[in-house]
Amino acid sequence: MKSRIFLFLVLLALSAYLVGQTAPPASTPSVAQAPSEKTNAQPASSAQTPSASGTPASTPPPAAAQTPAPPDNSESDEAVTTLRKTVNEVHVVFTVTDRHGRYIKDLKSNDFRVIDDQLPTELHSFYNETDLPLQVGLLVDASNSVRDRFKFEQEAAIEFLNSIIRPRYDEAFVVGFDATPEVTQDFTDSTESLSNGVRMLRAGGGTAMYDALYFACRDKLLKHEQSKPVRRAIILLSDGEDNLSHVTREESIEMALRADTIVYTISTNISGMKGKGDKTLERIAEATGGRAFFPFQMRDVSDSFLSIQEELRSQYALAYKPANFTPDGRYRTIEILAQDRNLKVRAKKGYYSPKQ
Repeated sequence: MKSRIFLFLVLLALSAYLVGQTAPPASTPSVAQAPSEKTNAQPASSAQTPSASGTPASTPPPAAAQTPAPPDNSESDEAVTTLRKTVNEVHVVFTVTDRHGRYIKDLKSNDFRVIDDQLPTELHSFYNETDLPLQVGLLVDASNSVRDRFKFEQEAAIEFLNSIIRPRYDEAFVVGFDATPEVTQDFTDSTESLSNGVRMLRAGGGTAMYDALYFACRDKLLKHEQSKPVRRAIILLSDGEDNLSHVTREESIEMALRADTIVYTISTNISGMKGKGDKTLERIAEATGGRAFFPFQMRDVSDSFLSIQEELRSQYALAYKPANFTPDGRYRTIEILAQDRNLKVRAKKGYYSPKQ
């Protein structure tokens, strides 16, 4: 009896096994069905829509729309373009005098030709600069070499600032220098404050003139807020004898050009003979479109300041786009030629193009 029961159980298990082998497994995908990971990637509305036979009616198209679109960088690209845009318009301030040194103030754009880097160019704008706001830096040599005439130069500088600075319109600052530059009065339109700044200067120490000029252009003029067109000028009083600077003469000139600043120099050498320092002052003034003064007598210092004041109110300005401009940072020469050969034009000799 027990053997019959055992045999019946064995036959029952064998029958169940055979039935399982002939039925198709539920987990095996059909040929038309996409692999499980692709099937899962389809939207719920389109995946596994069965036909009457139980197989999918069609295979869904590749889900191209599901690939994330690249971000819209139109705004950021525009910002980058704006930041990289190079302004290739050159602005030049200049003066014109006749054979007797008198300022000529009634000329027009067609009275000049401009040569940029040895190529002629067309003017973009031309106007008279007699009334632009001024940004003036007064740099006074306070070294031991000028001690004997220092007081007189201070009073002449104060008289100049009182005459040229217009309240709520022009601004100036005062820097004294020996071994290091010292700002005794920052930018202001108050002639009283400027006068006090000049009187605070004390003579003593060595001479770092190039450092002082470099500092005034880079740290004062270039960094000063400028919301409208201005005319920048530095009046440098010194004997030109530098013995302590960290930068060179040409580096200080380069910084003045980058700050678009004209430098007027007034020599404090009253020996009656032009020395090495005077030639240095001439070089700085000529390179930046300014003028060098040599008042060998103390009373002539005031006349030098008066001449600078007149020139600052007798200038022209023009703007142009160079014919072959390249933003490579190199130095480019400028020539402004008057059609009338009897006239003399004084302007900076060149400029440094901006880098890309």
